[in-house]
Amino acid sequence: MEQQISGLFPFIIVVVLGLFILGNAIRVLREYERGVIFRLGRLIGAKGPGLIFLIPIVDKMVKVSLRTVPMDVPPQDIITRDNVTVKVNAVAYFRVMDPNKAIVDVVDYIYATSQIAQTTLRSILGQVELDDLLSNRGKINQELQKIIDEQTEPWGVKVSLVEVKNVDLPQEMQRAIARQAEAERERRAKIIHAEGEMQAAEKIHQAAMILGQTPVGIQLRYLQTLVEISSEKNSTTLFPIPIDLLTPFLNKTLK
Repeated sequence: MEQQISGLFPFIIVVVLGLFILGNAIRVLREYERGVIFRLGRLIGAKGPGLIFLIPIVDKMVKVSLRTVPMDVPPQDIITRDNVTVKVNAVAYFRVMDPNKAIVDVVDYIYATSQIAQTTLRSILGQVELDDLLSNRGKINQELQKIIDEQTEPWGVKVSLVEVKNVDLPQEMQRAIARQAEAERERRAKIIHAEGEMQAAEKIHQAAMILGQTPVGIQLRYLQTLVEISSEKNSTTLFPIPIDLLTPFLNKTLK
């Protein structure tokens, strides 16, 4: 019995070794994955997706994802062009376009892209004024995306989008902006009120010109005013009566 077991022992070792080698020789990559193959330290190229066969011990594979990676850019303390200190954070979206470059040309492409995004954010936003940062954010986002993408292109990384998320202002600056916005609203309200007064004055002037050309119209307007006054609450109202209104009646009485 012991002889049979000792005879099977080498066979078991061979089977286990074969399974181990077979397990290391076969790789399955998903649709969004690529495997960068190194054979004895030399780059062979990227393979996948699907079933990949490797030479055990000789081949080494580094797996790379081709999906878009959303990356938060940590908050950065920035001094704008008009000497206002703000804290700004952003988000960047990028993906690997060339797996070979992403592995060979840079140590860690995710970390490197993050560092480039942080330095570019400080550099670009330090050249703009606070008003532009708050109002022209779309233009700033495009400029950030263009510059970061140019610097990551040699690594086979494509930066598709960069968005400034939050701009944290000091408390005194927030109060100053609030006062400025309130003053702007008051200015607009006064302008609208003045324009309304000017339009009303023009209409009154036009009405006066028309009534001045027709004395009868003035009398009719006067009578209409009397009707409006009489429709109010019961009260005693004293007002002068133009003699022109009584002239027709006086003439008739004298005749």
